[in-house]
Amino acid sequence: MIYNQQVEHFLPVLPKRLPLCDSRIFTHLRPYRKNLGSKPQLSPMDLTEKIRTIPLQPGVYLYKNAEGEVIYVGKAKNLRARVRSYFQEGVGEANAKTGSLLREAVDVEYIVVANNKEALALENNLIKQKKPRFNILLRDDKSYPYIKLTLGERYPRVYVTRRLRKDGSNYYGPYFPGNLAYRIVDLIHRSFLIPSCKVDLTRYHLRPCLQFYIKRCLGPCVQDLTTPEIYREAVHDVQLLLEGRQPDLVKSLRVRMDEAAIQQEYERAARYRDMLSTVAQLQEKQRIAAAEGDDQDVFGYHFENDMLAVNVFHMRGGKILDRREFFWEELPEIAAPVLASDETSEINGVELSSSPSFHPGEFFSALMKQVYIDQQYVPRDILAPVDFEDRTELEELLSEKRGSKVEILVPQRGEKRSLIDLAAQNAKQSFDQRFRVMKPQAKAVQEALQDALGLPEIPKRIECFDISHIQGAETVASMVVWEDGKMNKNEYRKFIVRTVTGVDDFASMREVVTRRYKRLRDEDKTFPSLVLVDGGLGQLHAAAQSLEELGITNQPLAAIAKKEEIIYVLGQEDDPVVLERHSPVLHLVQMVRDESHRFAVTFHRKRRQMRDRKSELLEIPGVGERTRQRLLQHFGSVRAVQQADAAALGAVLTKPQAEAVLKHFQKVQ
Repeated sequence: MIYNQQVEHFLPVLPKRLPLCDSRIFTHLRPYRKNLGSKPQLSPMDLTEKIRTIPLQPGVYLYKNAEGEVIYVGKAKNLRARVRSYFQEGVGEANAKTGSLLREAVDVEYIVVANNKEALALENNLIKQKKPRFNILLRDDKSYPYIKLTLGERYPRVYVTRRLRKDGSNYYGPYFPGNLAYRIVDLIHRSFLIPSCKVDLTRYHLRPCLQFYIKRCLGPCVQDLTTPEIYREAVHDVQLLLEGRQPDLVKSLRVRMDEAAIQQEYERAARYRDMLSTVAQLQEKQRIAAAEGDDQDVFGYHFENDMLAVNVFHMRGGKILDRREFFWEELPEIAAPVLASDETSEINGVELSSSPSFHPGEFFSALMKQVYIDQQYVPRDILAPVDFEDRTELEELLSEKRGSKVEILVPQRGEKRSLIDLAAQNAKQSFDQRFRVMKPQAKAVQEALQDALGLPEIPKRIECFDISHIQGAETVASMVVWEDGKMNKNEYRKFIVRTVTGVDDFASMREVVTRRYKRLRDEDKTFPSLVLVDGGLGQLHAAAQSLEELGITNQPLAAIAKKEEIIYVLGQEDDPVVLERHSPVLHLVQMVRDESHRFAVTFHRKRRQMRDRKSELLEIPGVGERTRQRLLQHFGSVRAVQQADAAALGAVLTKPQAEAVLKHFQKVQ
């Protein structure tokens, strides 16, 4: 039930039995947002009066500023007690950030739910949707990758993805470490010939892309290259592989191999034999990794100078398979919830450690919810360095999600505490590397770039494009190259845009990208690990259109927007990559982008200077186009003409013309 005075009349439009933690609730409320936001703001006196009407039940509360923006989202077992506690005498002075919240807040809304578990889920949903600045936000909230098999398509394809959607596809994973998913998808390309391309497979095309010719795709994009039956068989094999049903897959492959051999189709039999070898290798790797032990996530942190680093160890089968890092350059203005009279500063006998600017218990309460509530997979044990207020409720919620018991443990001694200490030591190392300006190794940055952008391989070469002009005049483009850790200036290229008139950056980008990669394709040269364009979604899609028209469908492509410094990756535009401003990966992308911009602007400036200088001679009385050409051919440049004396000019011009040129440049000087 929603008891908020502003939204209680919306109850009839909400579907019955729709959980309040379900994001669909906002879809149903969307038509009414105009009314919701148009209510006059409350004065401090009115706000105090409104708090008295808040119920005593569990729920979520939202503070708003004068512009109607949500600036803080919190949850409480007792809504009235929690919200009222913010306005107790001396609270603002005791906690500066809470005081800052109270100075900005002019309205409060609330949603009542059935229990504290629903409040946890709804609070997490609202924080991720509204992004209030007084809450802790998990900005690099990148989950581990899954493998997506698009069974809803005519010809299913296989992708690596980090976002689960209800789109009729099958999702497998998550995979630890993250590059395992990419290795498996690469294996599927090579052995089962199911592609990851973005070609429109609802219709046939004139010719297949490169992947067909290098035997990594069955070619469903061109009529008669394959049949629906052969393609369905390959998709079924991929399903068996991803579902872990290797014995069934091996049995099926052996039968088909024997049948092909009997029919003397030896090439097809050899392909089935290679598939069997691939499956056997994968089984052996899985057997090695399947040691006895528990599935655990271990958290450790290091806080210093209002900056924070958190490390998470992912242990599966008793082994540490991967490590994940989170950073906060400056902690948000967290408005710490004030403990109501019926709450205590100790939880299960453990006092919450805190400092004037950092409260570990509050921080890990927010972090754990944002990491796990929306995750598909939750480990059996989560080891936390500190206890926090709603640990028990979060355990219950995650246990329901997993379908078996999940424990969030706060060990004080023993082997599990040693694991937390080890995670904390690694967090300290991460802190030093990120915030003490220790230059990371080039390979580490490349690996981080691969993971951040979801590239199929470690990037060895990046080609970056930028367009430069002034109101459509003298439009040029640049391409700079980053290769093996440094800029390779010998590979830089300049482009004069020929087919575009006026201001049209998108058309200019299409022309330049087409010219560059048509040449690479025709000369059969190696393509870069990543094509980067300076701009937003428009430039990204312009470049993608050019590549698709050339039949180049699997080229990694990204764009970086200037102001927001958001990276858009082709194929996942709805989920842009947002990196912290101290991230070495962001610094690398910015460096390449800035170099491309510098190179383009320099080239454009030279072109403009040449145009201006050439046109300057035409301003001299008696000097026409042919005379200008004779002067430039004889002297080589406008500067040389300017420095010539009467005798030198007389060798090319008539006496009146020479006197006019001398007079013109004397005025300029």
